[in-house]
Amino acid sequence: MSNQKRAYEPLTSQNAALVLVDHQVGLMTGVRDYSTGELKHNVVALARAAKALKLPIIVTTTARDSMWGPTFPELVEALPGIEIIDRSSVNAFDDARVARAIEATGRKKLIFAGISLEVCAAFPAIAAVGKGLDAYVAVDASGTFSETKRHVGLLRMLQAGVIVSDYATLMVEILKDNARPEAGEVYTAMDMPWATLVGQIAQAYGK
Repeated sequence: MSNQKRAYEPLTSQNAALVLVDHQVGLMTGVRDYSTGELKHNVVALARAAKALKLPIIVTTTARDSMWGPTFPELVEALPGIEIIDRSSVNAFDDARVARAIEATGRKKLIFAGISLEVCAAFPAIAAVGKGLDAYVAVDASGTFSETKRHVGLLRMLQAGVIVSDYATLMVEILKDNARPEAGEVYTAMDMPWATLVGQIAQAYGK
């Protein structure tokens, strides 16, 4: 693992962007570390929370028309009107259009999720670290095809200096303050209605 230590700089709505890589119907069928329903839930929740927090969002596919099919419809529905960049390169960062879209955000902290974890999420995250950016991978909004691939993918990312996390922790870190007006929308996006329940009860009793 990387022994590099840097001062903690939190994710914020001003410094972070989300990159969703290859959440495609064909690839989803091979995922074995999460059920299809759970993975879809997590990816859509991540996308909706990021949208509520006003993060730039980049979505890409690979070989959409020849191999892996379209982005799964629930994610397309969650991000209406967003351009999905289709490419042929294995590493999304190797595609000039994807690289330009990431650069255009001006953000130095990139959150990746993808299928598969060890390729589609890991390769661009590792490339981002190599470019001097901070890379995060939302592990539970990614998926892969065997336990071996999951373990070695995580190890490789950690060795390269990528920060791994679950999607909800990343979004809550960006939210930072539950008094923000976006808080309710963020927790609802992540399907955490209990997060607002106490506040609603308190309001009802005039607390």
